[in-house]
Amino acid sequence: MIDRPTIDRIIETADIVEVVSEFVSLRKSGANYKGLCPFHNERTPSFYVSPARGICKCFSCGKGGNPVGFVMEHEQMTYPEALRWLAKKYGIEIKERELSDEEKKQESDRESMFIVNEWAAGYFEDLLHNSEDGMAIGMQYFRSRGFRDDTISRFRLGYSAADREALPQTAIQKGYKEEFLLKTGVCYKRENDGGLTDRFAGRVIFPWIGISGKVVAFGGRKLDQATKGIQQKYVNSPDSEIYHKEQQLYGIFQAKKAIAKENCVYMVEGYTDVISMHQSGIENVVANSGTALSVHQIRILRRFTPNVVLLYDGDEAGIHAAIRGTDMMLAEGMNIKVLLLPDGDDPDSFARKHTAKDFREYVVQNQKDFIEFKTDLLIRGVSDPIKRAEAVNSIIQSISMIKDQIVRATYINLCVHRLGINEPTIISTLNKFIRSNMEGERKRTQTVNADNAALSMTQSLVPASPQAQSDIVEKMIAQLIVNHGGDILYRNVQTEDGETIDMRVAQYIGYDLGQDDIRLKNPVYARILDEAAEHCNEPDFNSEQYFTQHTDVELSNAATQMLMDVPLAKSLQITKDEETLINDTNHLLLDLRKVYIEERLGQLKAEISKAAGDNDTLRTLMAEYAEAQIIRNKIAKELGNEIVT
Repeated sequence: MIDRPTIDRIIETADIVEVVSEFVSLRKSGANYKGLCPFHNERTPSFYVSPARGICKCFSCGKGGNPVGFVMEHEQMTYPEALRWLAKKYGIEIKERELSDEEKKQESDRESMFIVNEWAAGYFEDLLHNSEDGMAIGMQYFRSRGFRDDTISRFRLGYSAADREALPQTAIQKGYKEEFLLKTGVCYKRENDGGLTDRFAGRVIFPWIGISGKVVAFGGRKLDQATKGIQQKYVNSPDSEIYHKEQQLYGIFQAKKAIAKENCVYMVEGYTDVISMHQSGIENVVANSGTALSVHQIRILRRFTPNVVLLYDGDEAGIHAAIRGTDMMLAEGMNIKVLLLPDGDDPDSFARKHTAKDFREYVVQNQKDFIEFKTDLLIRGVSDPIKRAEAVNSIIQSISMIKDQIVRATYINLCVHRLGINEPTIISTLNKFIRSNMEGERKRTQTVNADNAALSMTQSLVPASPQAQSDIVEKMIAQLIVNHGGDILYRNVQTEDGETIDMRVAQYIGYDLGQDDIRLKNPVYARILDEAAEHCNEPDFNSEQYFTQHTDVELSNAATQMLMDVPLAKSLQITKDEETLINDTNHLLLDLRKVYIEERLGQLKAEISKAAGDNDTLRTLMAEYAEAQIIRNKIAKELGNEIVT
């Protein structure tokens, strides 16, 4: 377990802009930064990062937090995992105490799987660099591909010995559990005797490193001399709790900064394509490794850039690869260019023959807009009317996926001139596809939307319950504390023992509610009040900083939401003079009492109905009800509200 001083140092060091920039392309917006939300799909940026406060939030889906909370949410990490990730980023040495047996049992399978993968990656690297076979076989293969030592290290390339039992035996000896060797797919069980076998034995290893820098999986390739007659050159890790191939892009960790900087990403097919281009100086490149692009992969790229160049060799397979998934990319708002390399070249071989400058110049001179590429591909040389009509329909269908109306209109004009078809016909066909797309989307989301609509209707027709009202007021009190908990509310207040003090906001709220033995019902808000009241007299206490950087993620996330909650922020301006602060504080305290007393009146009404026939109980309840009404009316009068009985 990480010790307290180390946790404090990590939290103090982590810069929210630097952390978020690891995953999202940010643009300056006044004093803040903004970008596309990494937690949901959007085309207009609604994700804001506040460097002054050290927090971030999406004003569409509501997710965000401080650096620790952001990493936890984005990478689906536990609190300790997120702290370790940040410590590694900032070069902070982790000081930990030994976990108890009970704590060890509570460590998640997910963390254990990452640990096993990290060990396996190191094991493969060590074999490549330090074993006889690794140097003679594995390293020889990488050398034949022209990979330099720095490139091999950067991509953590490795080698697995031909002995299928060597890895599992070594792992077990070092204390790694069979359960996680199997769950990660590093090993599998033999059917004949149930023993463990290295899945990647006799192969060179390409680790898949996720966007956060963790090893999520491996790809293993049979060496050239061993691939004759073998269909399966590559073996990949199976899907697991930490790896789904359709959700990963090879090279994204090494490429993400370059993608954001260049505002463009090159998409290729294989591991060696990525590595060779990287080595030639073109680092904004990723691969989907032969699978059709998924929406998840596209959205990962969309966070960093909307501009993608599909880079494939010019044979039939390359052309087919360039077409796959492009309609989906257009629907997700990507701007697609296509570049087919000269016959006989793939990105790997082409990169090795050219400098980065020559490569980029070739791309600029030869890349084609996707719709233009598809038009040339499908229409050129086609004279059969039926086949030509099918091709035109396919082109128009792709255009229908584009959401931007101006871009769509530009392509319509292009089709009019290049296809020789009049504009009304193209628009009519386009509209049919658009309606079909909308209907398909409607059906896919019908159930969810129906549920949400029903919930929304219920909420709009039924007045807010007393419980809901009290939660709203409690939240506003908690937000006031987060913003102003350490601010002086009353000066020179004389205590019961004759001491004169300055009464701060959190102290006053706690004291005032305590006079009537009132405690906030929401446990998070209650903790905010308690901790602020406890610490607000400390030198340099800053309630905003204290709670947004709190080690309890639940508290830090709640504080972040409050600070960046637009409707509440408007009602509780960040800067207040003392008179306004006094008025707002007392008004909220009265609001809370009014809500609580109205909630109690509702309970008494229900109890009176149930007590019919029990005169003694009725007299007691009616007396309490009358007293509660008097209190409610008095509070309402102070608030200036009209009383409706």
